[in-house]
Amino acid sequence: MTSTARRPSRVAKLPPRERILDAAEELFQSEGIRRVGVQTIAERAGTTKMAIYRHFETKDELVAEWLRIVAADYQAAFDRVEAEHPGRPREQILGLARFIADGLPALSHRGCPFINSLAELPDRSHPARQVIEQHKARQTRRLIGMCTGAGLPDPEQAAAEITFVLEGAQVSTQNGSIDQAGDRLMRIVEGIVDRRRSPLGADRAAGG
Repeated sequence: MTSTARRPSRVAKLPPRERILDAAEELFQSEGIRRVGVQTIAERAGTTKMAIYRHFETKDELVAEWLRIVAADYQAAFDRVEAEHPGRPREQILGLARFIADGLPALSHRGCPFINSLAELPDRSHPARQVIEQHKARQTRRLIGMCTGAGLPDPEQAAAEITFVLEGAQVSTQNGSIDQAGDRLMRIVEGIVDRRRSPLGADRAAGG
């Protein structure tokens, strides 16, 4: 649900629930969760507060549903690299890194929705925060699986290092502290994968 120059005409064609989510995404990303009220979302979506509450009982539930959609986009990236590189876990890992690297320019303007949301939601019982934590746990499990398939001797440690790099690159891009973050990210992840591959794992990956 990316904003475009033709947003008004595009949004007008969406069903009510999707219009609400589209408006919420744009406002939460650009202004933050706490600063945006339900009335503002209703106005942006061309609907009413009552209509929003018919689809989402609370604003918290709307925030959680928006983040489920964002999380699904990231999980789809895992699915995509697995489909593009079947049986080649090293290339799958690098494909994920490329997915993050290619998305960094957009982060320089709006920031990572997960990082931004966590900063605004200190209560771990908040439904949206639970969505983020569940997504991150699922993402870590999938990355560990790829590292295992690539023959890395300590898959959990390798996955942790890669995660630190991917998430650190997003924060550094958002605050503007590191230039050429995408290229640097790719070189670091390649170094982690190749440094940690065992001879057996390297042979298996090459044969896959």
